[in-house]
Amino acid sequence: MNYLTYEAYLDEVATLLTELYDLDDDTAIKLVVDAQEAEYFSPHDDHEDMRTLERAKQDAETLFKARQNRVKTQQQQQRSARGKGRMGNKPR
Repeated sequence: MNYLTYEAYLDEVATLLTELYDLDDDTAIKLVVDAQEAEYFSPHDDHEDMRTLERAKQDAETLFKARQNRVKTQQQQQRSARGKGRMGNKPR
C-alpha cells in the first residue's frame, strides 16, 4: 500500500475538501490548519498507515461535518440572541 508523507496527506485532505464539498481553497486550508493546531492529525504524523487516500476522504468528511455543525450552532445562537433582544423591546 502507498502511504503519503504527512505534508502530502494534509494537502490531500484540503484538496478533497475543495473537490467534494465545493469549499474555496482558503476555507479548506483553514479547516486543515485548525484541525492540525487542535492536534487532530497528530496520530497521522506518528502512524504512517493512517496516511492513505481512503483515510484522507474520511478525514475530509469528518472536518466538513464538524464545520457544518459549528455553523449550524452559531446560526441557532444568533437567532436565539436576536429573539431575546426583541422580547425586551416589546411595549407593555
